[in-house]
Amino acid sequence: MIHFPQPTPKAEGYSFPAEWSEHRATWLSYPHDDSYSWPGTLSNIFPFYNQFIRELSKGEEVCINVRDEALRDKVTAELRKIDVDLSRIKLLIHPTNDAWCRDHGPAFLVRPGAALPKVIVGWQYNAWGNKYDHDLDDKIPALIAKYLDIPAFFPGIVMEGGAVEFNGKGTLLTTAQCLLHENRNPGLFQHEIEEYLGNFYGVEQILWLDEGIEGDDTNGHIDDITRFFSEDGVVTMVEPRKSDGNHKILDENLRKLKSFRLRNGKQMNVAELPMPKPVIYDGQRLPASYANFYIANKSVIVPNFRCKEDDRAMRILEECFPDRNIIGIDSVEIIWGLGSFHCLSQQEPKTD
Repeated sequence: MIHFPQPTPKAEGYSFPAEWSEHRATWLSYPHDDSYSWPGTLSNIFPFYNQFIRELSKGEEVCINVRDEALRDKVTAELRKIDVDLSRIKLLIHPTNDAWCRDHGPAFLVRPGAALPKVIVGWQYNAWGNKYDHDLDDKIPALIAKYLDIPAFFPGIVMEGGAVEFNGKGTLLTTAQCLLHENRNPGLFQHEIEEYLGNFYGVEQILWLDEGIEGDDTNGHIDDITRFFSEDGVVTMVEPRKSDGNHKILDENLRKLKSFRLRNGKQMNVAELPMPKPVIYDGQRLPASYANFYIANKSVIVPNFRCKEDDRAMRILEECFPDRNIIGIDSVEIIWGLGSFHCLSQQEPKTD
């Protein structure tokens, strides 16, 4: 058992709420000229990225980390052009290396009714195994904690928001391919990683799938394959074409999901989402997946890929989220950066 030098969030009664819990805000990190993603095509993503901001702002505040004053002014002007309510936007000069706020942003944990109802956990961030520069990104949780004036915990190990998925009732889903990869925390065994997850996310049960989809530069993030839509329900990607490289991976994940039992002994309700037609750019298969949706206060924002599977995926998600609008936004340009809307965003829960 690991001896933590200070009380952990779990010991103090905090836990990570489900994404469909009400948000105070969504956090983003605006892409800029020094971003390593979207080589040669950065300008192509902004119409779709800004549409994402507009949809988010209809139901909650959108807090955006920007590199400097010049980018803050540019973003303000671009959002004004598409009639975004700027009173719902906060632009904060928090320099970043790139835009993937799900992974470099903070984890927000809550304890309703406490004197301090919300805290931040700032995991270390190493850009998925030191693949890219990340010195600025790694500072973002501390900057946001300072801005919000709330306590922060720093576990001291690498973890990414896209690698973990929560039902809000003590269960966490992840993949062995990612969290047990040697480029994350090579000195830790699985049971030790589970201790960190339990103590710093406030969960009781950790369920492990095996692998992520082809083209995923993160080494198997869960948010490209399987997502909770309720306390006991998940949507998971499936690939019916046996010739496709994702067929065997996703079929095995589906089998495991059906075998799992939640803390209350119940079997999961599993809804199957079809993989989109493969998206290839410059000879490279990209990690296009409908599972990379983001659950906002009023909507579920779903990446679309200009193929017939888009409509089917949207209809399935309408059944999963009957209380929200299902909004499809073209992600063909964005996915060249190897992520989509969930990867780009991090929710901050409301506590009052």
